[in-house]
Amino acid sequence: MAREMIVVENVNHPGQVSRVDARKYKLARAAMLRVLPKRAPGMTQHEMMHAMRDALSLEVFPGTTTTWWTKTVQLDLEAKGLVARDPGKPLRWRRI
Repeated sequence: MAREMIVVENVNHPGQVSRVDARKYKLARAAMLRVLPKRAPGMTQHEMMHAMRDALSLEVFPGTTTTWWTKTVQLDLEAKGLVARDPGKPLRWRRI
């Protein structure tokens, strides 16, 4: 049986899409929307990665795959206008 796939975007490459595992994407998306704050100052990438490692199951996301899924979902949600990248150093992200 074939895995269900979902199309994701990348805010850094408008118009370019990728297909990823739908189940894993939905789990990572839900986790990201839970962990990211709605108000500034948001989370740094380092904080976001740690929060996502704690939020995602190691059985579904073993080893360092949490990093790849976190970045994939962050870029997709940013492209869709659900997550904002705030200016300044270090960069910070928050839900819209």
